[in-house]
Amino acid sequence: MNKSELIEALAERKNLSFKKAEDIINTIFDAMSNALHVGERIEIRGFGSFVIKHYKPYVGRNPKTGEAITVKPKKLPFFKVGKELKEKVDN
Repeated sequence: MNKSELIEALAERKNLSFKKAEDIINTIFDAMSNALHVGERIEIRGFGSFVIKHYKPYVGRNPKTGEAITVKPKKLPFFKVGKELKEKVDN
């Protein structure tokens, strides 16, 4: 399922216009993105949680040349699946 399909599903299920459903989905995604940007954790019970993982800098290798390169520290979003979703997918 992609974002457009999610919007269509919301519009059909709640009898909304496509534009109204799109505004709702965009508002949710914007709020989640902003929360992660400021370092907050997002937990959706029964679905899962989103956190930011911090990675330290390290020395890596360019696979083409073999040259050593320094990889800068980075922060990446990480999703941990919730128990209910895990069970639903597994069955």
